[in-house]
Amino acid sequence: MVSIDIQNAYVDFPIFDAKSRSMKKAVLGKAGGQIGTASKVPIIEALRDINLRLRQGERVGLVGHNGAGKSTLLRLMSGIYEPTRGRSVIQGKVAPVFDLGVGMDPELSGYENIMVRGLFLGMTRKQMQARVDDIADFSELGDYLSMPLRTYSTGMRVRLALGVVTSIDPEILLLDEGIGAVDAEFLAKARDRLNSLVARSGLLVFASHSDEFLVDLCDTGIWMDHGEIKAHGPLPEVLNRYKGRDVYAELAQRRR
Repeated sequence: MVSIDIQNAYVDFPIFDAKSRSMKKAVLGKAGGQIGTASKVPIIEALRDINLRLRQGERVGLVGHNGAGKSTLLRLMSGIYEPTRGRSVIQGKVAPVFDLGVGMDPELSGYENIMVRGLFLGMTRKQMQARVDDIADFSELGDYLSMPLRTYSTGMRVRLALGVVTSIDPEILLLDEGIGAVDAEFLAKARDRLNSLVARSGLLVFASHSDEFLVDLCDTGIWMDHGEIKAHGPLPEVLNRYKGRDVYAELAQRRR
């Protein structure tokens, strides 16, 4: 059963000054020092007392201002961060998509990066080879796929990365939005692919500032604020509380 269980979890980051740049110096101090007695290191609580139970089939949208803890929570869910206190138990194959450019090499061609990015996301070489033509067709990059990634514009890189990301078959999809560099027509095309990806995944957690994407892809919302969960429930309630207005009415008016 695909699931995410987080209980009383905290994620703390120590801050080191110029006199103690390394963990070793901060812990041991001068030669012969005692662990924990060398110096007092300031701690930032990136996440505080997080309690979540997410199950297969849930489509969760993360909202909150920049620095509210959304990306940190996604990294906790993926296992990249371990809780400093509390516990986090993840059941299922996780596909973390936090930065569309991660896992891509500027010196490799587009075709080669399709393979590299797919392997980075947990797919096999055989699985990616079967998807190459579909990804190439979706990206609309043509002959550029044979050229090094460093020759691509930002929008072209996003097209390629989106093509790969939306071709995978995850059990748990953790998605941090980063697709604003493409034109509106391609974005509409990408939305259809994302909907298909969400339908194939067992569990989605999506951090975004786009009301339209959240409404299209999610049914539950989590509002993060200063590293804490401020609200968790049906997306319309959470989104309206966070924005302080009727978001769904605005979207309905905009789409007429």
